[in-house]
Amino acid sequence: MGIQEVEMAGILYLVATPIGNLEDMTFRAVRVLKEVDLIAAEDTRNSIKLLNHFEIQTPMTSYHEFNKIEKARYLVEQMRQGVSIALVTDAGTPGISDPGEELVRQCYEAGIEVTSLPGPAACVTALTLSGLSTRRFCFEAFLPADKKDRQWILEELKRETRTIIVYEAPHRLVRTLGELLEALGNRSITICRELTKKYEEAYRTTFEDALKLYETQEPKGECVIVIEGKRIADIQDEQVKSWEEMPMEEHMAIYEDQGIERKEAMRLVAKDRGISKRDVYQYLMNRKES
Repeated sequence: MGIQEVEMAGILYLVATPIGNLEDMTFRAVRVLKEVDLIAAEDTRNSIKLLNHFEIQTPMTSYHEFNKIEKARYLVEQMRQGVSIALVTDAGTPGISDPGEELVRQCYEAGIEVTSLPGPAACVTALTLSGLSTRRFCFEAFLPADKKDRQWILEELKRETRTIIVYEAPHRLVRTLGELLEALGNRSITICRELTKKYEEAYRTTFEDALKLYETQEPKGECVIVIEGKRIADIQDEQVKSWEEMPMEEHMAIYEDQGIERKEAMRLVAKDRGISKRDVYQYLMNRKES
């Protein structure tokens, strides 16, 4: 691609849109949507309501999960010819748990400039509303539909110490809560629904209590489940317990078989078990004498 072609190329704007409350639309988002040549929307029938509200008359084209590869190629070619495009999702920030990531990837490969207009995202809104730790978190979006992939993710999450964010549809919520309870144990959670809307709800509970509630009350609205991460202290306790279940001679052998000197092996065994080096020495001496 020549220098002149790059200079004339259009730009891809990732434009965040409200997740429920139209007052969350930014001035910049409105301006960009009016100024670009084309808007690529996940669902044009949904996005037309937003455009009409803000009197935006820019033409739209559909870009969704089922046409994302081919349509991205087409949009990249348009931008190569100088067309500026805004990408919007049904609600929230494009590229988060939606097909936008494919278009962004192809833009970078083609040398097309990409910029993101910050705005609403259900995952971050729910996290800040949850009352759980926000310092470290991981975002899982919707758990995989494939049974094997789903089980693999649940297994991986068992030892996750960060706050976990999961999306779920109301008709699958009870099933997913049950699976999470079985995999992770009874954790503190916050179930957020109708975010930014009139009947917004952040329900602080546990897996078990939520399942009891939904025995008599049908879940409604798209949900974000924010889950307490596994406590580091619990992981350490589990590690100590696993060492304690092993005979100390076998524990010593693990280190000595690696060529570690006996005195150092005793120190490592003591550290693993949360006891003193003297306790290890005394135990081994008693075993030797008996």
